[in-house]
Parts: sequence; structure tokens; C-alpha cells
Amino acid sequence: MIPNIALPKDFEATGVNCGVRKYRPDLGIIKSLRAAKAVGVFTKNTLKAVPVKYCMSLLPSEDIHAVIVNSGQANVATGKAGVEDCNSIVSETAKALGLKNTQVLASSTGVIGDRIPIHTVIPAIPTAVRAFQPFINNFALAIMTTDLIPKFLTRTVNIGGKEVRITGASKGSGMIHPNMGTMLGFVCTDADLDTEYMQTLLRKTNEDTFNMISVDGETSTNDMVLSLSNGASGAKVESQEDKDVFEKAYKEVLTELAVAIAKDGEGASKLITVNVLNAPDIEIAKELARSITISPLVKSAVHGEDPNWGRIMARVGMVGVNEEIIEHLVLKLQGVELFKEGGPVDGARGAVSALLKQEEIKIDIDLKAGDAHATGWGCDLSVRYVEINTEYS
Repeated sequence: MIPNIALPKDFEATGVNCGVRKYRPDLGIIKSLRAAKAVGVFTKNTLKAVPVKYCMSLLPSEDIHAVIVNSGQANVATGKAGVEDCNSIVSETAKALGLKNTQVLASSTGVIGDRIPIHTVIPAIPTAVRAFQPFINNFALAIMTTDLIPKFLTRTVNIGGKEVRITGASKGSGMIHPNMGTMLGFVCTDADLDTEYMQTLLRKTNEDTFNMISVDGETSTNDMVLSLSNGASGAKVESQEDKDVFEKAYKEVLTELAVAIAKDGEGASKLITVNVLNAPDIEIAKELARSITISPLVKSAVHGEDPNWGRIMARVGMVGVNEEIIEHLVLKLQGVELFKEGGPVDGARGAVSALLKQEEIKIDIDLKAGDAHATGWGCDLSVRYVEINTEYS
């Protein structure tokens, strides 16, 4: 049984079934008992979902009390009717919680082009409001689509002698290649954060976490990560020492939520971690890491447990790493050197073959050309991925 994961002080969450899904929650709400500062990062896909555009119109804000999420329909490419549906959900949620519409954020995930079944969602909102708990578990279940497992965790740190909690939940399994910022993330804390600082922190941390995962190279229409801070702990994060402590825990939460998405990729059986070391600049490091995680050839080789390092090296050249650097780089797969000094390492393929049966695959590329590092996460490509996506709609 999954243990209950606590939310920060004065946050509550709920997840109920409104009839879209057969057997599990499909409508979730996070609520802050006091006004929360809220910021977000959003998909760069120009075809944006209605709730994405709605949240972008409100954030950043210092007066958010709730976020409602429906699963099953993405509410994108739904025309004026989709806008009306989003507004109706926000309005009914605000009414049920005694809030203004502008104090409620909304998010959707599911099939593109399908309207939200308002006739089932609206009546379920009062039911959800009566089921709030100080845990995030049911909310994490409610936001799932093709996910196999819910994704949520919490961390606590000491700031100025006061306990501060950071709790997050995410969802995503397919259509995952974030570029902000189908993938959703929600992070709540009872720390007292300056809004501008929180926005900067989310953007910076998102670049190294959610934006470094890929399942299939598809940037969703609905990607968003929302971060809320209600200050209920009484701990102000102001000094550099306090910021260092908070940022470390904050990044741990976002990293684990992001990696959980990559690991739960549709049809996946293996998590792929790509570490690019000693690159000439961070842009090259990130581009190379992400390029390898989206390669169908690399992903297929990993699934087939084939140590075909040539497919990895082809990606190195594809992103424009110059020939001189390639001549000196070292490529490792599962810790075994496969390529160095401009050529293959004798006997290495046989040594690494058995290691590819493991569920977590590690690719290390040391460019020996600078001090920039980046890590990307992805998964293997299986026949099951095709089956899931032909059955989805």
C-alpha cells in the first residue's frame, strides 16, 4: 500500500471519480487555506490548450487558492466551446470553495480535440470539495492518463529554525518532450517566497529537470508546471544560506518527479540516463543529452539490449560536436568504455551486453573539452508504445 504523502501546512488536496475513468479518480483539486503566490512555466507548442492560456493570463499571482485538474480530455483545439467549458469548471470550483474565479487555476490532460464532459465534471466538484485531505495521493491518481503509476513525493528542510515542506506531483507517460515549459507538474510549499524569486527558481530548475526528459520527442499542447507558496510555515527564504538549502530540496523534488515520468514512459521497460560531461558549453551539453534520449535508434537498441554504440556516436556528430572533440571523447555504456581515442575499445561490446538487461541504462559521454555538464532522461522504445498510442483515442 502506498503511504500517504503529506502536503505543506495549510494545503489540502482531493481526487474523485466523475465518470470519465472507470475505476479511479479523474478529477483533482489542490487547495490552499490562505492566499498562495503562484507561478508557472508552460509549453512552447503554439497549439496551446485552453487551460494553459487561462493560467498564463493569471500568472504570476499572489492570490491563488486552488488548482483544479481534469483527466481524460485535454481541452485543446475545442474552439469557443472549450473556453466556455474551462470557464464553467473554474466558476463552479470558485463557487464551491467561496472564492473568486481569478483565485482558481485550471489544468487538463487527455485526448486532443475532445470536449470535457461538463455534465459529469460539474456535478462532481462539490463531491471533490467534501473530500479534501492533507495528503496529495488522491490528487496524484486523478491527474493520470496513460500513466501506470502515480508520481508524488515530499521533502522537508529547516529554514531559520522552522520546518518547511515541499510536496509535488506530476503526470506524464507519452507525448513527452517538454519545452517550456502529456506532462503536468504541481509543486507546493509552505515557505514564504518572493514571487519574482519563485518564478526565477522555477524557470531555472525546470530547465535542468522537466525540460531534460523525453519519451517520444513530442511536445504536448498541455505541458505546464505550477509552483505555489503560501508562507504558512512562517519561514521566509531570504538569505543566501536559506536559499541554498531550499533550492537543493526544491531541485530534488522536481528531479524525482521528472525522472518518474521518463521511467513510466508509454510501453517502457528501461530508464535511460544520459550524462554529458566536460562539454565546451551548457548549450551543447543539453542539446546532446536530449538528442540521445529522443533517438529512435538508440531507444530501440536499448530495448533490444544491443550495445550498438555507433547510434550514440552518430548523435554526437548530428548536434555539431566538432571532429577534434570527437577524436578525444570517451563514451561509456553501463560504466564500460566503448569508444575512446577516436576508435572502438576492443572486446567492450561483449562486456556490456549482459549489463543491458538491467532496468536502468546509463550513457556517459565525456567530451573533455570544457567544464559544462548536463543530464537527460528518457526510456526505451517498445512495440507496446505503438499499441498504446493506436488504442488511446
